[in-house]
Amino acid sequence: MGDSQQDMKRKASDEPWTKEQTDVLLELMVDAAGRGWRENSGIFSKTTVEERIFHVLNEKLGCNKTYSNYQSRLKWVKNRWTSYSNLMRFSSGFGYDPITKKFTASDEVWDAYLEAHSKDANLRYGECPDYEDLGIDVGNGVAVGKNSIGLGSATDAKTLGDDENRDARIEDLTFDPENEAFVAPSPR
Repeated sequence: MGDSQQDMKRKASDEPWTKEQTDVLLELMVDAAGRGWRENSGIFSKTTVEERIFHVLNEKLGCNKTYSNYQSRLKWVKNRWTSYSNLMRFSSGFGYDPITKKFTASDEVWDAYLEAHSKDANLRYGECPDYEDLGIDVGNGVAVGKNSIGLGSATDAKTLGDDENRDARIEDLTFDPENEAFVAPSPR
């Protein structure tokens, strides 16, 4: 590999992620998850990231991200999701408003949470537009037992197999099993 190619790779790995790049990455990961491109472990393979996700990201935004860039950003994404999921698990008083893209709770619930998690103070008033995407990208991985729970047999909860003709939706999108992708509904 020539010096200029090594310099270009080194520059790409040192280049910080912009908000636009992160947003497009999350969007592409949601699409890839909808297409079933994850491994059985719930992660994307290096080949999938390089050939299907970053190929589009780099072309669309004119950047030169590599798999090592992905691994670095994935750590950030997982830490962000951990903050969100810790908040939602903290108390039944929390909710998420998909219209305002903010977490909601009474002042008492927020005060108790922030007393134990002061680093997450920005979540109280700030928008979290990536909450739903992160839930798909890293929140729905395969349970490994650490945080999983069993419903047991004494429940009337529906499972995925209960209704084979169910309508899987992400906000206003509909899952098209023929194309294995989420698509906008057709006009009626």
